[in-house]
Amino acid sequence: MEQDARAVLASSFGSAASAYAEHRPDYAPAAVRWALEAGGGRRVLDLGAGTGKLTGTLVALDVDVVAVEPDPAMVAELRRVLPGVRALAGSAEAIPLPDASVDVVVAGNALHWFDMAVAGPEIARVLAPGGVLAGLWNVLDDRVDWVEALEQVAGSAAIGPRDTLGNWRAATAGLHLPDAGVAARFGSPEQAEFPHGQRRTAESLVATLATRAGVLVLPEQRRRATLGRIRDFLTARPETGSGEFTLPLLTGVLRVRPV
Repeated sequence: MEQDARAVLASSFGSAASAYAEHRPDYAPAAVRWALEAGGGRRVLDLGAGTGKLTGTLVALDVDVVAVEPDPAMVAELRRVLPGVRALAGSAEAIPLPDASVDVVVAGNALHWFDMAVAGPEIARVLAPGGVLAGLWNVLDDRVDWVEALEQVAGSAAIGPRDTLGNWRAATAGLHLPDAGVAARFGSPEQAEFPHGQRRTAESLVATLATRAGVLVLPEQRRRATLGRIRDFLTARPETGSGEFTLPLLTGVLRVRPV
């Protein structure tokens, strides 16, 4: 049942591909550099690449990147935004690349969707010796008072444990491991955070949160009520109610090596 629920959530993004591309943040370049530096090479696979939010940062860092994404609508949006990038249909569980063909596998806000009992061996297969797997998440800085209050107002469908600085490490520390009963294929994780931010208005932050999987799968009435509650909160706060503001984010990175 848990696997079925994860599949439903993971498949929800295609219906919002253009909104995802417009409203989701990119990733802090310093975080991406840290993810790459342990890999020892320039060949990078962006796995579960979505509309290319992380892919674009990789391109700006001038690495040799290939993007793999299972959702056709997301792949189409990635190809539209980044026409020079090699973008392939595929998944973490069936990667359409040869053995030992990349130095680093990165996953931007995607590692938690992978079935690591299957994806773990696939990722290890495509990594060259000395390669690295890195998961990246953009997390809200809940040390900021209004962000902490927003978390309470929004609820877990919009802002879950992986989405805040206070919780992301615990929520992601074991995501590189397969389910119980299958031998681990990766060593101990390293985790780090890097400052980031995104210029938003109250309305565009509502639109951003509307692309979260938990919100996308809500029944329409609950979805509208959730987004309306968030909008009311943001328009009433002095920090967010008067035009543009910087949404305080950090990019968290978990990196591991195959064993």
